Amino acid sequence: MITVINYGAGNLPNVVRAFEHLGAAIEVTDDAAVVSTASAVVLPGVGATRDTMESLAQLGMTEVLPQVIASGRPFLGICVGMQVLCGESEEFGLHPCLDVLAGTVRRLPGGQKVPHIGWNQLHYQEQTRDHPLFAEIPNQSEFYFVHSYYCDVADPSLVAGTTDYGMAFPAW
Repeated sequence: MITVINYGAGNLPNVVRAFEHLGAAIEVTDDAAVVSTASAVVLPGVGATRDTMESLAQLGMTEVLPQVIASGRPFLGICVGMQVLCGESEEFGLHPCLDVLAGTVRRLPGGQKVPHIGWNQLHYQEQTRDHPLFAEIPNQSEFYFVHSYYCDVADPSLVAGTTDYGMAFPAW
């Protein structure tokens, strides 16, 4: 069973539809106790890290999510659901995030249109070519991006893939 966290993210219905299309057994919850015992967790997301962190804190998820991830259970953070894994974010002023990954969520650099909206190639890192996430996805496949911020992680060995938009950044 895949547990999808409902904290008010705008893309929740799309995430649910995608898993239903795949025939996956899912449960949607805003209950931290349910998430704490889940066998696999998905944190969807659209919007800003500060708002996301406030919503997660109100639901008691800020303590539970790092524990779930540390336990080794499968976890998928989508969009801002991935960004909040960093230690902090610069979006709307520096503020703490979940601190699962050492790093900072930073605004895309000047010289490019922001928000970045469009298709970009994903380039796998050499050490992750055989990762099951990419099993049936060819290297340099196109993915659709809509964002103004990226994760600047301290440990590049944690990055499974990158994309380029004025600079290379993790898109794992």
